[in-house]
Amino acid sequence: MLVSLAACSRPAPEPAAPPVPARPLAALMSQQVVIAPTQALRETDALGWTAQIPRSRALLRALDDSIRAELAARGIDKQWVFADALERAAQLNPSYAVDPYALDARGLASPSVVPGTTVAGALATQLRTIVALQESARAVVIPVELRFDRLPSGEGEAVLHVVLVDGRTRDVRWVGDVRSTPSSTFSRALLTSLAAHFADLITAP
Repeated sequence: MLVSLAACSRPAPEPAAPPVPARPLAALMSQQVVIAPTQALRETDALGWTAQIPRSRALLRALDDSIRAELAARGIDKQWVFADALERAAQLNPSYAVDPYALDARGLASPSVVPGTTVAGALATQLRTIVALQESARAVVIPVELRFDRLPSGEGEAVLHVVLVDGRTRDVRWVGDVRSTPSSTFSRALLTSLAAHFADLITAP
């Protein structure tokens, strides 16, 4: 009897955590999506790789080009709105102009920004304007910051902090870090790897 009572009083096991989706942004495949340019490069890193970059803006534009090329290779770019289209829309609507390369996105790098966070201030206005100038866009993907991290092995990796925002409701829908394949040296191959891993969030190669 004591044994059976002990068995009955044993607490139920904790429910298993839901699995993390292999492609958390797969739903974007069927939507018109605005993808902003990469906004910033973290100025310092333990590897000294940032010091090897003479023109950070040129590196960020190269990353944007790599992402666009990778998305095109996977057939994702047809409905997506990139920086050049955002610039054209601004030129056609000068009173609503938003510079896609200068979004007020610094606050999105904070660890306090999680899904469900509401974007406020200048960035909220910028995103609302951007989606208003598109045919049906609502989702805005913002590559907030590129940085370089040292791994315990001594190798390094490029890390792109990405935030998905609903431009109409201003709600953050997804936050994550995209990581390149580790490397022992800095090279543009890190950008190609990073772009491929970003596209992996949406669809397979």
